Amino acid sequence: MDKEAVLNALTRVMELQLADAVRHTHYALMVHAFNRLPIVAWLKKQAEEGLVHAHQAGEPVTWLGGRPSLSIGPLLQSHQHGIGDIPRKSLDHEREALKAYCELLDLSKDKNVRLEEYARDMIAEELAHQDKADRTRTRLSGHTRETGREILELCK
Repeated sequence: MDKEAVLNALTRVMELQLADAVRHTHYALMVHAFNRLPIVAWLKKQAEEGLVHAHQAGEPVTWLGGRPSLSIGPLLQSHQHGIGDIPRKSLDHEREALKAYCELLDLSKDKNVRLEEYARDMIAEELAHQDKADRTRTRLSGHTRETGREILELCK
């Protein structure tokens, strides 16, 4: 197993998830719509989940002898905070996270069972998140949904 490449992949996951926590916290503060409370609660839950995922990615960094990053992933400010914009942005993030987990799976497959299972579990979770974000985006905008095959192509 290429330990340095695995550490880089885990660091990328950790930074992406930290950025996700910051992004969802920001969105929760920016929602000013009627009936905002359930939306804000959902966004806060997403922020908390990003922190949990960042922590989960940081743990193997330490048991592999690395140091967790103090950086966070990209935070692109689009100044678009409409209810329809948030699921689209979330879907973009889920795609990036999926790519990072797929990279980790490629690096750990048949080399480290703990990392391989962690990567597989997180890929399944990110795919579920993508499906939810895509369904929400479809309902809000009327766009057609992506198929599972199109989403899985991101792992190639």
